[in-house]
Amino acid sequence: MDSIQTVRSREVYRNNWLTIREDDIRRPDGSSGIYAVVDKPAYALVIARDLSAGAERYHLVEQFRYPLGLRRWEFPQGTVPGQHDIDPAELAARELREETGLRAESMTELGLLDVAPGMSSQRGRVFLAMGITEGPHDREHEEQDMRSAWFTRGEVEEMMRTGAITDAQTMAAWTLMVLAERR
Repeated sequence: MDSIQTVRSREVYRNNWLTIREDDIRRPDGSSGIYAVVDKPAYALVIARDLSAGAERYHLVEQFRYPLGLRRWEFPQGTVPGQHDIDPAELAARELREETGLRAESMTELGLLDVAPGMSSQRGRVFLAMGITEGPHDREHEEQDMRSAWFTRGEVEEMMRTGAITDAQTMAAWTLMVLAERR
């Protein structure tokens, strides 16, 4: 045996967005232990990039993040309530439209992110949205405090440097975009 094996698994909590389970495990050396896992459906994150306004700009959303007790700026991202999985590109278009009202002519997948692989099974796909048109948003009830705005590339990077953006997925997605530009 060269990996951890699940001996028994039990669900300890469930709601519309996540399940927490506790697994009895056996390690490669034969010793036993427990592992708590947060299971969440896959998410999509969208970097909306607009070049039509005469300058490169990016659309961010800001919302109150209850566990932190803070308002945070980040790229639009989310899952489907009820823990259902749908096509990642379809989910990306849906999240972009719901949170910002934006629609994209093209959606290019940039990569895959694991949120917190030491404690969660959640994975997310990152998309670059181009050919942007604006329309009304269609936010979920939980997103009623959300705001959104356009920022230049320099402003986004300064927000990351100064701590206005601390969302790990947003920062990792930005890195994927920068790496894609270098190809």
